[in-house]
Amino acid sequence: MAAGPEKLNVRALVAAVIIALGAAPAQALDRFDIVVAGGSEYLTKAVREASMIRSLQAQGQTDPQDLLAAARSDYARILAALYAKGYYSVDIRIRIDGREAAAIPALEAPRAMSAIRVDVDPGPAFRFGQAQVAPLANGTELPAGFRRGAVAESGAVRSAVNVAISAWREAGHAKAFVAADEVLADHAAQRIDADVRLDPGPRLRFGRMEIVGAERMRERRIRKIAGLPEGETFSETELRRAETRLRRTGIFASVALTEDDAITAPDLLGTTATVVEQKPRRYSLGVEVASLDGVSLSAEWLHRNLLGGGERLGVKGDVTNIGSGQSGIDYGLEVTLDRPATLSPDTTAGLILSYSHEDEIDYTLDTFSFGLRFSHVFSEQLTARVGLTYDYQDGRDPGGAFTFRNLSLPIGATWDRRDVANNPTTGFYLDATAKPFAGFGTTGSGLRTTVDARGFRSVGAPGRLVFAARVQAGAVLGSGLLETPRDDLFLSGGGGTVRGQPYRSLGVAVTRGFGPQFLIGGRYFLAGSLELRAKVSDKLGVVGFVDWGSIGIDGFSGALTDSHAGAGLGLRYDTGLGPIRFDVAAPISGTTGNGVQFYVGLGQSF
Repeated sequence: MAAGPEKLNVRALVAAVIIALGAAPAQALDRFDIVVAGGSEYLTKAVREASMIRSLQAQGQTDPQDLLAAARSDYARILAALYAKGYYSVDIRIRIDGREAAAIPALEAPRAMSAIRVDVDPGPAFRFGQAQVAPLANGTELPAGFRRGAVAESGAVRSAVNVAISAWREAGHAKAFVAADEVLADHAAQRIDADVRLDPGPRLRFGRMEIVGAERMRERRIRKIAGLPEGETFSETELRRAETRLRRTGIFASVALTEDDAITAPDLLGTTATVVEQKPRRYSLGVEVASLDGVSLSAEWLHRNLLGGGERLGVKGDVTNIGSGQSGIDYGLEVTLDRPATLSPDTTAGLILSYSHEDEIDYTLDTFSFGLRFSHVFSEQLTARVGLTYDYQDGRDPGGAFTFRNLSLPIGATWDRRDVANNPTTGFYLDATAKPFAGFGTTGSGLRTTVDARGFRSVGAPGRLVFAARVQAGAVLGSGLLETPRDDLFLSGGGGTVRGQPYRSLGVAVTRGFGPQFLIGGRYFLAGSLELRAKVSDKLGVVGFVDWGSIGIDGFSGALTDSHAGAGLGLRYDTGLGPIRFDVAAPISGTTGNGVQFYVGLGQSF
């Protein structure tokens, strides 16, 4: 007896589905055209980029209801795009199968759309008659596009006002605002007259900074790290610099510095730092693989805020050359303790203690180091560092046991103008070091210098085709070859210098005492790399490269200098965090290696 209602319900459901399918709108758009009177490619591109219809079509969305909504919104979007180009007598017609889109009620979209045509008559370009923002702070330079006779792009007025107010804020007038503005369009004369009056307000000084959101971090240290100069003239640059200093510590997930609305008598403007702290501990692992160099493993543990004052305790370990056919396993451990805002808000002081073991083809070496270091940030692009380090090395080679002891003063600077650190497409990177060292016992004294220069240039669409070049150079002056600590000498070959050649395969063959000949590094080093990086899709890229390196005893060239080179191809897969790198390379000159090698890692090779 229950079968009757069930059958009835099923029949009703089937009927409803059939009716719904019959009423469903057909989703097809056979043609979409944009026509701009005068045929200007410049304006046609602006209209195309503004069109929501085009965006939906590119995504394959052709639902009539969505297309109608997009068409109705395109009137305002296209109008704003042409205002931004200086065209203010614009006529726009958007027709859906011959009907004006604006005349079709929003809830009465046709069941099917075959063709949409957008006709735009931009009219003449308007130019500025009057172009004035006043008063201006001393030294203010308004944008070149905001002047009498220039095309009156709508954004030019806004840009000029922003520049003028920013200049007043930089001069201490944090409350500068637009007091009056008059922008008139004369269609007959095809002219825009813009007159903006500013009120700079009083000249203010930084007041006290209040802190919101601190949990483990001591507020006194937050103020020290921010380095906001309380009592000094307000400056937008100083405000943003303080924000950057706090972010740079790595302690905070977010930082925002805002000035107060009210002024504290007589001329103090307080600020509020709103911070959100990250989890105090971080762990990271790394893996790299090379066919002859073997597997390299690294791990790091970091405490971001050890004592509540921003102290960073790091423990880093690595094991390399696992499975290498050329040498034994190397390993090392490093412990660092860094404290920001020491001596100045932009100076970080640190202690470093490290141990490493090297098991190379011709020698084994144990190194202990202890040092004090300081780093100073001059800007986001320029940093410098200096330290004082004691190194002790104990090793053995075919000539017998050896020991090196020295005290050094490493000095360095880095100038980084790359657009993206781990996948650059434009800019350059320059790192230079100078390390005077004084040896004890049989260890020599001298100066070790290095330079690492990299340049990047994008051709065509940004990042689509990138030329990358790198030059590395180093020299040890004053200290004899066998008197110099082994890790201060230079070797070439492998992923960091010459791909396609075995790791650290190019050096200097020496004898010590009555022992056999063995390989150590040279006193002079020169290397160069060229890469052509091409993207074949948003995620995938291909690379062609050639590397060259040389090692010398008494100079960068001459009879006592040897060189080798390698070349190859690679793939890059962009993960968002950086590209995964896979390179295949082979020797093209030199006698240090043969056969094909491969390299796998994260990030570009340089």
